[in-house]
Amino acid sequence: MDHLHTVTQWEVFRNRKRILKNPLPFHRENFEKYGNLFQVRIGSGRTVVFTRDAAAIRHILQKQHRKYEKSSLQTEDLAKYIGRGILTAEGEHWRTHRRMVQPAFHRKKLEGLLGIMQAAIEMELERILPGREEDVFPLMGDLAFQVVAKSLFSRNDIGERMVRLKQITDRNQRMLIREMRQPYLKWWFRLSGQIRKHLRHSEESRQLLNEIIEERVASRAERDDLLDMLLNARYDDGTPMPRKQLIDEVLILFTAGHETTANALSFSLYLLARNPEVQEKLFLEVSQPTFDVGEQIRQPPGGITFLQQCIEEAMRLYPPVYVIDRVSQEDDSIGKFNFPGGTLFLLSIFELHRSVEFWEKPDLFMPERFARVNRKALGDYYHPFGAGPRMCVGNNFALYEMQMVLTSILRRYRVQTKLEQLSINPLISLKPGEVPLTFSLR
Repeated sequence: MDHLHTVTQWEVFRNRKRILKNPLPFHRENFEKYGNLFQVRIGSGRTVVFTRDAAAIRHILQKQHRKYEKSSLQTEDLAKYIGRGILTAEGEHWRTHRRMVQPAFHRKKLEGLLGIMQAAIEMELERILPGREEDVFPLMGDLAFQVVAKSLFSRNDIGERMVRLKQITDRNQRMLIREMRQPYLKWWFRLSGQIRKHLRHSEESRQLLNEIIEERVASRAERDDLLDMLLNARYDDGTPMPRKQLIDEVLILFTAGHETTANALSFSLYLLARNPEVQEKLFLEVSQPTFDVGEQIRQPPGGITFLQQCIEEAMRLYPPVYVIDRVSQEDDSIGKFNFPGGTLFLLSIFELHRSVEFWEKPDLFMPERFARVNRKALGDYYHPFGAGPRMCVGNNFALYEMQMVLTSILRRYRVQTKLEQLSINPLISLKPGEVPLTFSLR
């Protein structure tokens, strides 16, 4: 691998402050300088191979996925805060629990949750104050969190516990990002007790969830929500999930489930506000008396709606899963390069989605491109929820929710913004900075 272009450890150290704030510009500079594949030295003789090459990403995530596993950033660092659920587990443990969780997110099962989801959405949207500029990201965060909470528990009397759970989730994520971007300070995070403090927070969140599960089991109520589906899931021998594993899965649904949707909704609303002609075209579609978002979800038409095109385009520009890490479990060749087992790869979905090789004017918001695209080929270079067997299990849930939220908002409001350049905050998923919008009654 001597001929693979290398970013030195000194360059990383020299750029440490901007990498901590937002590493994506640093990634782009090096992709532009070195091409679609390069490596970065990160200390102690370790390197990370970065790629935005569509064939390499397809090779790692789909064609040869059995040769690659998630890195310790997820299986250890993230897992210590949210447990060993399907997001952080590997091997047979992952395969077993993915099979158990997957049916809860089948299209037919999700249809039964649409009413619960819509009610939660309507309740949160009542907080919008027409005519006043406000940062929409906290609103979308609370909305998405409530949708997951109601879909999991279908209860209205656990609000305080849900607020606390969201606080813990947000704080632990910020701590994890510091650990990931400042590995040279891990000794200090341990010595100062910061990691210990956040682990105590994590234990508190598990206790909150256990209380809610205990109340459900004691009530013997059948609510046909996501919690019921997980409680009724069985291993091959007929036994249910142990409580610890059930809590792991629920905690991951909260962490991943609300966050990616809140991010994608905030980005979508900003892009619609910046492109009023697109927003008006979308309004004309969703305001038709015959347009029923529930029906669109249950029976997708032959051609996708403009609503779906807008969502797909927003997730192209700002993919929730903006980078994916994998570690090779054996020697492998990718293109003209040979890599030994144990190589850590970082797959840049953000850069792939803005590649001139696949997208005309890639930095522009052009939803109509998804009406023209070859949808079979799209799977080779469009991965907003990941790809292969480990693609996000809740992607349909997120897409349904986004369609319902945008329809509800645009039927009532015209969305505007004075912000010309949106800042982004790449954490576990791709977050926006402040998204100041004004909602005007139509």
